[in-house]
Amino acid sequence: KLDKSTQSLTGIALQKFKRNFWGVFSFGFIVVLILLSIFAYVLAPDNSENANWGDLTIRSQKPGFEVQMLSIPLKDEPQKSFWDFFFGSPQEFSKEPISRYKIAGEKLIYTLYNDDPKVMIQKEATLSDFPGYSNLEEVSKEYISTQKFYLGTDKAGRDYLSRMLVGSRVSISIGFVAVIISLIVGIFFGAIGGYYGGKIDAFVMWLVNIIWSIPTLLLVIAITLSLGKGFWQVFVAVGLTMWVEVARVVRGQIISVKEMQYVTAAKALGYKNLRIIVHHILPNIMAPVIVISAANFASAILVESGLSFLGLGAQPPVPSWGGMIKDYYGDIILDKPYLAMVPGLAIMFLTLAFMMMGNALRDALDVKN
Repeated sequence: KLDKSTQSLTGIALQKFKRNFWGVFSFGFIVVLILLSIFAYVLAPDNSENANWGDLTIRSQKPGFEVQMLSIPLKDEPQKSFWDFFFGSPQEFSKEPISRYKIAGEKLIYTLYNDDPKVMIQKEATLSDFPGYSNLEEVSKEYISTQKFYLGTDKAGRDYLSRMLVGSRVSISIGFVAVIISLIVGIFFGAIGGYYGGKIDAFVMWLVNIIWSIPTLLLVIAITLSLGKGFWQVFVAVGLTMWVEVARVVRGQIISVKEMQYVTAAKALGYKNLRIIVHHILPNIMAPVIVISAANFASAILVESGLSFLGLGAQPPVPSWGGMIKDYYGDIILDKPYLAMVPGLAIMFLTLAFMMMGNALRDALDVKN
């Protein structure tokens, strides 16, 4: 009788991966971060575009800082859309941090918040500033609330937790886009070089060696400067420097399998070279490519952080973890080291998770174990 309990190679690899605690933990951690980045504006206390609302009177406050906030509706109400949940909402209110307020007749008199108690700036609002309300008591209950900044505020008085959540999008998306670009370019060059050999292979290896000999960060900087500063330019630049590792792996794998019987049989059946490569060879050599892609994720995140630190990454007001380190690394020796340490730790944990998941995938896909 045939053994019906036999599993496919994919099933065996999946079982081995599940038994690796740190691999599964890292995978779960990455999934949670991806969900946090997708729904950043839903979860962030400040859901304005790029979490860019701030007030200089509450700048550089420590984690857990609380202040009363008066919200005054804008006269021209912005139009809302479904996409606001993913890309931030336009400002609906003019916000004022206040230390105290009182109602005097038809006026709401409030004192703006200031670290120096000697500095007292008073302003006033009237009932006409709050359409739809009949008295200022209702207004004070509805539009004056205590706002807590869980990670404090930055030098522009912006909520640091919101900036961290929105900034996670840059680091995570750079990993995905850069890896996709590197896979497309690397598999193409590696496949044609390994399969056809001869002069084509010599040209591919010459190109790989040229790219390989240039330091990654310098090459990324050169590509970024030629394409210009911006969001998508960084993605393309990082992706175009990581394809060489994929190309070398794919080329080596194809050279080792292209003389196997199933490839010879496909040629004998008259299949075209493109079909043989795409449908017969590539599916059988993807295991090491998957492993190197996980490592490239981590490398892409680090390279983007380095570019943002140098001012060549995502440009303000778009937040990014590398840019936040650049803005606040000087505060490490002052009384606010967390401004640089929080994004630094986030980059470290995300990179570590990808590397540990890559190691777990390597062990799971290793047929010798």
